Amino acid sequence: MTGLTVVTGAAGYLGRRIVARLLAETGDRLLLTVRGEPAGLETSLRRELGATHQDRITVVPVDLLDPAPFRAVDPSPVTRVVHVAARTEFTVPLPVARAVNVAGTRKVAEFAARCPGLRRLLVLSTLYSAGERTGEVTERAHDGAAGFANHYEWSKYEAERLLTGYAGLPLSVARPATVVADDAPGAVSRHNAFHNTLKLYFYGLLSLVPGDPDTRLYLADADFTARGAVRLADPDTPAGIYHLAPSPAETVSLGTLIQDVFDVFETDPGFRRRRVLRPRFCDRDSFRDLVTAARGLSASPLAAALDSVAPFAAQLFLPKRFDNRRLAAAWPSRPPVRVRELAAVACAELVRTRWGRSGVSRMEKIA
Repeated sequence: MTGLTVVTGAAGYLGRRIVARLLAETGDRLLLTVRGEPAGLETSLRRELGATHQDRITVVPVDLLDPAPFRAVDPSPVTRVVHVAARTEFTVPLPVARAVNVAGTRKVAEFAARCPGLRRLLVLSTLYSAGERTGEVTERAHDGAAGFANHYEWSKYEAERLLTGYAGLPLSVARPATVVADDAPGAVSRHNAFHNTLKLYFYGLLSLVPGDPDTRLYLADADFTARGAVRLADPDTPAGIYHLAPSPAETVSLGTLIQDVFDVFETDPGFRRRRVLRPRFCDRDSFRDLVTAARGLSASPLAAALDSVAPFAAQLFLPKRFDNRRLAAAWPSRPPVRVRELAAVACAELVRTRWGRSGVSRMEKIA
């Protein structure tokens, strides 16, 4: 049976990939919401998605900051809503996180509740809606008691919490892992805190690693995440909360990741010429003291580097084991995520392209 699927954030990094997979794997018509004037984005999306699916796509402007963002969308034919739109930076300010991630999710849920034929509402959250909790994290609602390292984590937890007030909705929540590459071969077209931190190490701007070397890292690629989201958006998949992430056995430790990253760096002649030493691990109190001291230095490169790392560094001291047995049961054909290999090939791609600049930097020429 086909229907109409609404996708928010369709022009974003994950949104585009989820749309492409929905077109490939379902017969649904898609109503894609984008922020701002849709004309240019519609042209771009249609070009990316190909001529085969043109008659199945409608692009409409929807701004989640609007008091009634879905006023122009007819809810009667909608069978599924996939909510991807969000602010995902670890540094997102509290007012923005509250307005977009929390209030925006509430507006999506209110729209979904008005859709008489709705069969599934899928909301993308994050593994780190668990906040500063440690130990075993199951595919259930969080209590938030441990607190949060930044406003992004809090906003995603709060969005999940408010969704529990819509008991009649056929709701699933997907908690993705940190996306570090476009696909398993390691292509990288978008940079986040993971990539930007590796850049600091590559250029010798950071000599310490905040975190416990034994902390396990849950990393994935965008293709895996999009494929899993489409699976969880299927009305025949049981509703509920899912960790859309590698299994604990597939993860890599922080200590091993740093070793692998520097092994990759040291294959590069420019890096070897700079003779950058491998960084040392530091404990949480020492890192906090270093950040505080660096902020007292006027226009300090160290302060800027530490400020880019600090919002998520707390998680590297807080070991978690994300159970994903519900995901495994709902997605038995789930491809393996070879986290260690994925991180290494993504790192190699960053070095090869100089973080997207595709050449040797001026800094290296001087060195």
